[in-house]
Amino acid sequence: MHRSFSLKAAVCLSTLIPATFLQAAPDPQVEALKQELQALRQRYDAQQQALMVLEQRVRQVEEQPATPPPKRLTRSPASQPSTGQTVAAAGTGSSYGESLKDDSQPAQSVSNLYDEASGFFGGGKFSVETGITYARYDTRQLILNGFLALDSIFLGNINLDRIKADNWTLDVTGRYNLNQRWQFDLNVPVVYRESTYQSGGAQNNAQGITEQTVTRDPTIGDVNFGVAYKFLDESESLPDAVFTLRVKAPTGQEPFGIKLLQDPNNDSLFYPEDLPTGNGVWSITPGISLVKTFDPAVLFGSLSYTHNLEESFSDISSTVGVSHPGKVRLGDSFQLGAGIAFALNEKMSMSFSVSDLIVKKSKINQTDTNDGWVTVPSSDANAAYFNVGMTLAATDKLTIVPNLSIGLTDDAPDFTFSLKFPYYF
Repeated sequence: MHRSFSLKAAVCLSTLIPATFLQAAPDPQVEALKQELQALRQRYDAQQQALMVLEQRVRQVEEQPATPPPKRLTRSPASQPSTGQTVAAAGTGSSYGESLKDDSQPAQSVSNLYDEASGFFGGGKFSVETGITYARYDTRQLILNGFLALDSIFLGNINLDRIKADNWTLDVTGRYNLNQRWQFDLNVPVVYRESTYQSGGAQNNAQGITEQTVTRDPTIGDVNFGVAYKFLDESESLPDAVFTLRVKAPTGQEPFGIKLLQDPNNDSLFYPEDLPTGNGVWSITPGISLVKTFDPAVLFGSLSYTHNLEESFSDISSTVGVSHPGKVRLGDSFQLGAGIAFALNEKMSMSFSVSDLIVKKSKINQTDTNDGWVTVPSSDANAAYFNVGMTLAATDKLTIVPNLSIGLTDDAPDFTFSLKFPYYF
């Protein structure tokens, strides 16, 4: 279902075609086979480099579901209800507050729902959110490793490869609200990864399967920070609108320069010696979010664009014993999403949304060669998710927010589950 990280090894012609056959074959056919073999060898190194870019793409896709929607500030003092409602009640929007009978406060779940749908905490100046996210991958792919000779004979290996990955992320986010108009936040993730690579064809046996498991101990990922500005207050005809700007620093382990090891019992199985925890480059993400109340529902939507800066590395090769300095341009991406949320009772609310992440192709440039910039095949992605979330008001200051994201496309994880605990001061 998902794309594999397997590498297609070049096929050795002398082991696949008997020498007597080559001697008997006409010279043009032999030359054609030699040219095919040479082309495979030339593509081998490019495919090794592509694996690390694809690993980065997985990290980029994997991070998006765990990222909350663009944050929104509580309503400004000028637009708060005049009935003496609390600041938390104002966070639900004037259109909702004006519709309440007897000018009473809305249910706490409604306030939390509105804050969670837009991301902003409701009344305090500072909040701390602790969250844990689990992402599961399980992909199989049929690999044809070789080429077609004489228009009818396939020369090479046929393998069924499988990759299983479990990724855990523990992150802490601090937010500061300034004058009910600006918000600043800092997010620090800690990543644990475990991936198992399987491939058939061990000992030239179609039924023989070998596997290798690679584990990455908990390590800091890419730290990111952001600023948000609410430039439009909700009215009867207009939604709340917030502009956001996020910057992510390459504080995690980059995917470039990680060497690929070969299974001693299966020459078709390659696996990385380590797993990355970050993208390796700086990125900038501007975005906009809209939130509108339609009693008793809350509608929300967001749109953002991520630009990755060009970065140089001392080694971008994945071949053991080989080092190639180079530059990397990771593909830019944009993400859009929309959803609806409902308050179920005083303490609970639910939300449903759909989001889509579209990633452009990446490019690499080996600075010690004259090849220039080369586009990495299959480095683009389209990861769509269906999200089901819940907001539980544990106390006046503590909220529990579980969320389940189900992958809708091949590039998305099978599923992602997160559990967050925002605490408001």
